[in-house]
Amino acid sequence: MGRDPPVVTVPPAQARADGPGVPAGDDAGPGGRWARLLRVVPVPLALITMIALAGVVLGRVYAGPLLTRLVVGAAVGSVLVSVAARRLPSWLVAPVSVAALAGWTALSLRLAASHAGLPGSLGEVTADAARNAIPRLLTAMIPVEPAPDTVLVPLVAAWLAGLTAAEVALRTGRVLLGYLPPVLLYAGAVYVVGPNADPAVWPTVLFAAVAAAGLAMPSGQRAPASADAAAGLAPAVRAAVRLRLLAASAAGVAVVVALAALLAPVVAGQVDDRPVDPRRYVEPPQVESLDENPLIRISGWALNPDQQLLDVRTEQAAPEQGARIRLAVLSDYDGVTWRVGATYRNAGRILPATPTAPDTTTDTVRQEITVADLTGRLLPAVPTPREVTGARVAYDPATGTLIRPEGLVPGLRYTVTSVRERPDANLLATANVPAGDAVARVLRVPDGAPEQLRRLATQLAEENGAPYARAAAIADFLAEHYRVTADAPSGHAYPNLGFFLFGPRNGGGQRGTSEQFAAAFAVLGRLAGLPTRVVVGFTPKGDGPVRAADALAWPEVLFEGVGWVPFDPMPRPDEEPRPVEEDFRPPPDDPPPSQVPEPTVEPTAAPPAEAASGPAAGRRGPGPAVLAGGGTGVLVLLIGLALLALATLRRNLTRARLERGDPGGRIAGAWRELTDALRLAGHPAGDDLAAAEVAAQARRALAEARAAQSGASEPAEQRPSDAAFPATGPMASGPADSPRSSSPGIVPAGTRTPQPGSDPPGGEVDELAGLLNQVAFAPGTATPAQADRAATLAAGYVSALRAARPWWRRLLWTVHPGPLRWRR
Repeated sequence: MGRDPPVVTVPPAQARADGPGVPAGDDAGPGGRWARLLRVVPVPLALITMIALAGVVLGRVYAGPLLTRLVVGAAVGSVLVSVAARRLPSWLVAPVSVAALAGWTALSLRLAASHAGLPGSLGEVTADAARNAIPRLLTAMIPVEPAPDTVLVPLVAAWLAGLTAAEVALRTGRVLLGYLPPVLLYAGAVYVVGPNADPAVWPTVLFAAVAAAGLAMPSGQRAPASADAAAGLAPAVRAAVRLRLLAASAAGVAVVVALAALLAPVVAGQVDDRPVDPRRYVEPPQVESLDENPLIRISGWALNPDQQLLDVRTEQAAPEQGARIRLAVLSDYDGVTWRVGATYRNAGRILPATPTAPDTTTDTVRQEITVADLTGRLLPAVPTPREVTGARVAYDPATGTLIRPEGLVPGLRYTVTSVRERPDANLLATANVPAGDAVARVLRVPDGAPEQLRRLATQLAEENGAPYARAAAIADFLAEHYRVTADAPSGHAYPNLGFFLFGPRNGGGQRGTSEQFAAAFAVLGRLAGLPTRVVVGFTPKGDGPVRAADALAWPEVLFEGVGWVPFDPMPRPDEEPRPVEEDFRPPPDDPPPSQVPEPTVEPTAAPPAEAASGPAAGRRGPGPAVLAGGGTGVLVLLIGLALLALATLRRNLTRARLERGDPGGRIAGAWRELTDALRLAGHPAGDDLAAAEVAAQARRALAEARAAQSGASEPAEQRPSDAAFPATGPMASGPADSPRSSSPGIVPAGTRTPQPGSDPPGGEVDELAGLLNQVAFAPGTATPAQADRAATLAAGYVSALRAARPWWRRLLWTVHPGPLRWRR
């Protein structure tokens, strides 16, 4: 039989333990409990404080203290769950903590949704926040409103940081390693804030002090007092170990001191530097292509006036009802299209307030708007909105316009409170307009403005000196000379505006919708030095349906100390418009080169040569005949070289236009070959003429040249007798030659407008004009085959027109330097 194992007796004082690894021998009684509390509390308290400070730093870009309170709650809850579950196995702590996180998150999202006034159930709000939390947080407007989607990420990050830090620091006893999650959370908060708040100096100092205090306090796990790393070793070995430990400690301290000395100036120098804004790497909500230029929707609404777009109910307003509802503000113009060009940021219920002019009176308008058939993302509101409930919005402070990133749907109902500004009218007469880089965007006039547009703007500006007088003169000119028609085609590019302002009345000119009136005012205003923009909106007649007939575009002008002031260039209903020719007749252009009489220069007799006398007569050298012959030869050689160089340059220019570049550039080059040919033939095309009008002029020029060559007394095609401005070139007398005959002025490639009496080289210029319109109004759609066709058409016409010239003009045609220097 074996022996029984020895029995080891343990003293009762050492058998009790108050916690894992904590003997109770020295902690019995009140004093011992206080000592144990001092060992257990510091580290969890330091972790809670560090995570809460991250919430304080991030809360500086939020509106109100709600986010900071929610992060503090997450810090306390995550750390206390780990402390309470310290006796459980480590694998069981995470599920318990995640369950507590789910409860705290649900409560926090409900509080945030109630604070932001968002409709919907908790499940809908949570699902939406989970899908869009990160992009909305990084694209939200400063200050960020605490909403479910803007608090979810900080809340979950704070809880996970507290769980990880508590498990590492408390369960394993590695406090320094447990500080890593709070440090990363704090650094992330500082990075997200970026340059949108002042430097977080005091929170950072407090963060470092709390971390140091947590390290300095004794940990909850005590080793026996007699514990020694070198205990039980031989004296010599024990001395060597202690020496190595001392050396390692000294080296560690030296490294820390050196790093502090090297990095402290660098860190201190970064305090005043502006950090990078992470929001610039995330694209904010964008509008659709239809909303980027809502001005083109005016003509469609005008043709369907009974279409219901909105329903408006005014809950609170000033005594004057029927305030205009603004849909979009268009500030960018490239000569073809007006665009919104706004930067929208996700916003909460309360929108940031913008300062108003000192002498501007304001009143509050509160409306409930229900969407009917209006589509897109732009959200209508009376300018300037301050609070929106019932819909999640994104806001552009520069223009004061709203969008709904999810898009408009029928039945969407929201309430918007706006502050309507009323500038002091007495200040407008003497108010100036701003200038400089700050307003360069709304002063920019793109290249290619028709000369007639510039002349009209100059005429109106010269007659009215003050900025407000100039703006009022432009509005009065448009209201007195043009007619509003619902069936006018859409279009506000330079050719469309030129035809609207100067086209013949019997051909569809001088009439349009509010699209053309507002766009023409804005362009003329910029040409006259006024900062302008175009606004699209509605003019409701009171509460009730807002129909398509209520849609309107109007221009606005920016004045110093006053702000944006709207103008009304629309004609009065009871007034008949006057013809434009009564008040504006441009000065005649220079006549074509062929019509300019060549000056007659009377030859003067050369002075008789003096007889050589004196010593010069006896000098040796070439005689006068040799010198004259040599000089004449050199001159002829130089002229021949110059003509050869001109012919080579002309040939290279033609090849570059017709054979090089993309299809659109080649088509434009073919058109320049045609216009240069007209100019060489003495029929220059005016800059204000549309492509179809230039094509008609090209047909006439070819017919006249051939008639003159054959001795005919009457050209094949007569010039219209009712042109508005004969001096600027012929105008089309019917809609067939009008750039407004189709919207937006595109003539399909391959189509031809046959003219009686014209043969193929003359008639095919219409096809070339159609290709040019396609390039202008539908960029990027031209094909290489169309470019080859344009080159063939241009070369055929130029050859036909050159062949109809006298023989000596055909010789000069090839070496004429004009196409090399004419302005493009």
